[in-house]
Amino acid sequence: MKQLIEDVLRQMGEDGPICGIRPVSGGSISRAYQVETGRGTYFVKINTEAPPALFTREAEGLTLLKKSGAVRVPEVYHVSLPAAATGYIVMEWVEGSRTAGTEEELGRNVACLHQVTGPDFGLEQDNYIGRLPQPNGWDRDWITFLREKRLGYQAKLAENNGYFPANRRRKMDHLLASLDRWIDVKQVKPSLLHGDLWGGNWMTGSGGMPYLIDPAVFYGDREFELAFTELFGGYSSVFYQAYREVYPLSPGYEERKEIYQLYYLLVHLNLFGESYGSSVDRILNRYVG
Repeated sequence: MKQLIEDVLRQMGEDGPICGIRPVSGGSISRAYQVETGRGTYFVKINTEAPPALFTREAEGLTLLKKSGAVRVPEVYHVSLPAAATGYIVMEWVEGSRTAGTEEELGRNVACLHQVTGPDFGLEQDNYIGRLPQPNGWDRDWITFLREKRLGYQAKLAENNGYFPANRRRKMDHLLASLDRWIDVKQVKPSLLHGDLWGGNWMTGSGGMPYLIDPAVFYGDREFELAFTELFGGYSSVFYQAYREVYPLSPGYEERKEIYQLYYLLVHLNLFGESYGSSVDRILNRYVG
């Protein structure tokens, strides 16, 4: 691995000696390392079986978030070519300790991010949610995008994977056909979303400042993002209070929330299996019965 990392750094112009390599946590699908050289410290992710353009899409997502001016992300220094047999990305090493104001700052930052809007819903390029494909393209109607590119796509993938028995499929089809009962497209704007904002995808940098990592960006309903932050935890009431002070939520959010959480449960169903099936069924039973 040291030789591979040396080769990667050499390609980006870092030709000095490596002083240290330390494995670190960096997600469930890639190996990650803290790499120290005479010039600085880097975060390096490597995957010898990466889906095509996985790290290219990650770099593009980080760049889009950075351009928003609303949130902090690590600087991307180098990324493998889309068709490379071994995928990798080299980024700024971010490290710091949380302060009393870290989560408040994060809440404000995410609210500001969601006030950045796009021309339509989606994104020009398809990307990934974890290691799963996440289809995008542009759509003027949020419900159509949600039905076809998010919930419907993951449901079909789950069916192909053997995780969608007939009763689950029937209820999903019913829900997909009646999304407008809970979602008023006239109230939805195409906000810039991180796309995979669970508690492990933000970290603290110097001065206690929050950074977002591992995005699956697209433009969508901001409630879609907020709903996911509530699904697995990792955010305190301070985060939500700060968010609402900058960008208050629309009425009916609590009624729609679990529809949006369903997408991420379907993703986990496809990634980790039937252990997430009961959670999928619980939400389908709430809206369909």
